[in-house]
Amino acid sequence: MSAEPQFLSFKGLKQYTPEEGWGQVHNLAPQAAPKAKVSAPAPVVPDNVPTLTDTLEEAQNEANNGLNDPSMESLFEQLRATPNDSLTHTWRTVAAEVNLLTQRMALQRELKERLRQLDQDLVNLRSTILLHLREVEQAAEQQLHSARHRAETSALAQSKLAAKLNADR
Repeated sequence: MSAEPQFLSFKGLKQYTPEEGWGQVHNLAPQAAPKAKVSAPAPVVPDNVPTLTDTLEEAQNEANNGLNDPSMESLFEQLRATPNDSLTHTWRTVAAEVNLLTQRMALQRELKERLRQLDQDLVNLRSTILLHLREVEQAAEQQLHSARHRAETSALAQSKLAAKLNADR
């Protein structure tokens, strides 16, 4: 094993190194007497541990440098191959349906918002129509009042004129 400090160390854990292959991971830190709880130091990560952002090809190239391990080559071949089993097809179908569901839910939210806006517009339009109808009613009342007043004035003038004409005869 390398002399680098290990960041994972528990019984049964194995580590693969290109130089030595698979081997046991041993706790390199000396066993000390238990101390009061103190925050643990940050783990030391070796430089050659691939990260999640490494691509499959980079990891394969690193593994193949100076190493012809058939099990590793088989693993990389399996990772590169596209599985064609029914489970993969089912998961692809599920993923497509989830995408469709997400799109439909977004459309539903948009339509609900448009419906809410339409309902608000309808309420505003009803209020405006009622306001205009009240204005029409007031104008009609005013016209009716004016027409009655004209009719009364006309009737009064007619009776006075008739009385004057009858008196002059």
